[in-house]
Amino acid sequence: MRSPEPAGFPSKRLLFTPGATWRAVLPLLFLTLPAEADPVKVWTTGAYSFSDELGGFRITGASGIGTKEDPLIIKEELNTATPVTLTIRATKPIEPFGKAGQVANGVMYMRIDVLNNSALPWVEFQFELQEILDQPSVFGDGLSFDQRNKTPDNIWSSNFADFERKFEPYDQLLFKNGKVDPLKTATFDFLITDYTPRWTFYIVQDPRIPTG
Repeated sequence: MRSPEPAGFPSKRLLFTPGATWRAVLPLLFLTLPAEADPVKVWTTGAYSFSDELGGFRITGASGIGTKEDPLIIKEELNTATPVTLTIRATKPIEPFGKAGQVANGVMYMRIDVLNNSALPWVEFQFELQEILDQPSVFGDGLSFDQRNKTPDNIWSSNFADFERKFEPYDQLLFKNGKVDPLKTATFDFLITDYTPRWTFYIVQDPRIPTG
């Protein structure tokens, strides 16, 4: 038989009430919860959205519809001298060769303005297209830097004199013979074509620093 508690002795049930227990535990829980990450900013313009969700850089603006006269203009700030990835998603119906801005038509004239906030100079800058993240884009996916045009006149940079395109098994566009100093901005113009448009694709951006 359980011994009775001495007279005047407070009940254990009063000493360890659920409320008291939670008041003791909750501060410890808040100490162990991870800090909330900065919210990802998604910019929508034309028929697409642009996201910096994969980290390493920040989008600061987006405008345009993707035509030669009104290109998609993405403003960015790179805080690193290592590759970063821009995520692009269609936000309107996909219709190859449809009217730009009203549908995702697979023809995207683009201008990317990049602020070098990495504290290191960039002596080259490469863009790479990927339909599947971390996998090279191949000829059969239809995505490229206007691969069918052998003499493109729409590829240009404010800071680099020359460019080089590479195809199979990659779709890469390398700007070279120039420099972007820290806290300076470089502009890049190019045309992306996708004859079998997908809802999501990626542009890997790789600033190159001096090696010597």
